[in-house]
Amino acid sequence: MVELQQNNPLHGLKSETMISELVAFYDWKILYAALRLECFNTNPNIEACVKFLKKTEWARERVENFYLYRFKRMPKGNSAQFELKPRERGFADGILPRKPQPLTVELVAEMKAKATADYEQMKHNQSRSYASPSSVSYSSSSRSNDSDAATQRSNKNKPQPTFDPNNPWNK
Repeated sequence: MVELQQNNPLHGLKSETMISELVAFYDWKILYAALRLECFNTNPNIEACVKFLKKTEWARERVENFYLYRFKRMPKGNSAQFELKPRERGFADGILPRKPQPLTVELVAEMKAKATADYEQMKHNQSRSYASPSSVSYSSSSRSNDSDAATQRSNKNKPQPTFDPNNPWNK
C-alpha cells in the first residue's frame, strides 16, 4: 500500500499539518476567500478546522484539492484521477511539488469572476447548440450534411485531453 501511495503528497499528511502549512503561507482571509469554508472565517483556529474537516468529507476533499493543486502545484490529472478522492490519487515518478502559488484576496476574486464568466459563456454556447432549427428544410442531400455538422459541433464541445505522460506540467 505504501508503494502505491509513494507519489502522493497527501500520503501520511495529517489534517493539522496541512492546515498549519496553508495558514502559515496564505493566512486565514485568503483561505476563506479561496475555499469559502466558514471554519476559516468565523473564529479561525487550527483545532476547530481539523474537527470540522474530520466531520465533513466534502470540505476535506476541497481543502486537499487546494493543497495539491494550488499549494503544492501538482500537475492536473485526467478525468479518471479526478473521480478518485485526493488522498487516493497518485502522480508519475519523478514529479516533485513546486513552490506554492501566491494568492491575494483580490486575485482570488478575479479568478472566481473569470471562472464564472467562462461558465456562463459555456452554458450560453451549449444552449445555442441545442436550439432547434425550425427554419431548416430537410432534403435528402442536406440530411447527411447536417449530421456531419452535428458531429463536428459535438467534437468541438468535447474537452481536449489535458494530461500528457511525457509532459506532466503541460509546458
